[in-house]
Amino acid sequence: MVEVVVIGGGQSGLAAAYAVKVAGGSPVVMEAGERSTGSWAGYYDSLRLFSPARYSALPGLAFGGDPDRYPRRDEVVAYLARYAEWLGVEIRTGQRVEKIVAGAGGFEVAVAGGERVSARRVIAATGGFGAPYRPALPGLDRFAGSVVHAAEYRIPEPYAGKRVVVVGAGNSAVQIAHELASEARVTLSSRKPVRFVKQRPLGRDVHWWWSVTGVDRAPVGRWLPKQFSTPVLDGGTYRAAIAAGRPDRRPMFTDLDGDMVTWSDGGRERVDALILATGYRPGLGYLEAMGALDVEGFARHRSGLSTTHPGLGFVGLEWQRSLSSATLRGVGRDARYVVRRLGR
Repeated sequence: MVEVVVIGGGQSGLAAAYAVKVAGGSPVVMEAGERSTGSWAGYYDSLRLFSPARYSALPGLAFGGDPDRYPRRDEVVAYLARYAEWLGVEIRTGQRVEKIVAGAGGFEVAVAGGERVSARRVIAATGGFGAPYRPALPGLDRFAGSVVHAAEYRIPEPYAGKRVVVVGAGNSAVQIAHELASEARVTLSSRKPVRFVKQRPLGRDVHWWWSVTGVDRAPVGRWLPKQFSTPVLDGGTYRAAIAAGRPDRRPMFTDLDGDMVTWSDGGRERVDALILATGYRPGLGYLEAMGALDVEGFARHRSGLSTTHPGLGFVGLEWQRSLSSATLRGVGRDARYVVRRLGR
């Protein structure tokens, strides 16, 4: 019988394991991949964090280097690998959890390949970004061009000379569309306008302001409405590029048919590719048989503690407790909270 099993060895799982260790426990981390770096290695090559290094570290180990820089994807991957080694807990890689069953004395964790692990407590830390979300867009099933999610996008060169529509209005959508505009004719299409916030108001990064004002830690539902959408952080580059039409921004198209797109003003044109920067959903399918999820696959929880199964906790869900819950800077705070209360 293992004391605590942590599902997932990315940023959320590592933060959860740290919290268990600090509390005097001995966690076992089960990671599906071959390294404890989560989904970071699979993101597009040019990805850069929107938070400075000083606000992008997990508990106990600084990111290193210039604290005011905005680390790139590969720096995050290297940091997480270093953190996993520094942490000094048991991490079992190549262990994909398929199903968890609740029993009288705890939980049975079923791993692909037939292994079974019994645990008194389980922390589901596969985060809120396990499953790329593809919304029901008008005519998407009839579109004859290329369709990829942002999770599959890597570099702009394959799109050179093509007509591309990037769907979304968040940070990743804007960054991908801006990058692609150097190689292709690109439109950023979304239901709502892009909401920009200055990256460094009054000379300070916005994360400093969120930290000192308490916005970053504001409880969801009490101070901060869950409908609050994370803005696009911009030093001026993205706003200027969209104003110049590289990329241009349009309301959501009304139809797709073959290789044609119909815009809200009635205009039609040929499009080669769609890139869906439409977000993610939690990858928690291994909890479905327990009844720990709602009909849409979201965790039934309150502040990261399961409302259906005592001894089951969550770390890394969007809006779990605050604006920063699913981020490098926020998972440690939520992990401490969950570990302190889990099983009480």
